[in-house]
Amino acid sequence: MLDTSVLVAAVRSSSGASNLLLHRAINRRFTLLLSVPLMLEYESVLTREEHLSASGLSIGDVNLLLDTLAAKCEPVRLPFHWRPILRDADDDMVLEAAVNGHADGLVTFNMRDFSPVAAQFGISVLSPLQALRMQEEK
Repeated sequence: MLDTSVLVAAVRSSSGASNLLLHRAINRRFTLLLSVPLMLEYESVLTREEHLSASGLSIGDVNLLLDTLAAKCEPVRLPFHWRPILRDADDDMVLEAAVNGHADGLVTFNMRDFSPVAAQFGISVLSPLQALRMQEEK
């Protein structure tokens, strides 16, 4: 599971761990879980002018990326809602997808808010670099 902040970092910098994880997800080196609300969140955030400017992407480029992710991901249905459980409702949306999708890990820059709650569901919370290193060990 990739938090929105990781996807933003991936498109804004082609040299970081987030970008490499995105490429690995697209190449199915690991299973990316996505729910409809999370995909809509990705779209809403990635098409903000500040992210388009920083990434050099157009709205069409973002839509192509999201279409590619949708084709490569494992869709997650949300029969159970876990709200409110975190300080940020957008974080609750990510956690819901992770829990309902039986995620092994949630990759985020917001470890402080996710870690204690995700642990209750048996989900590891990792930084992009930690997730990348874990993948390289396999």
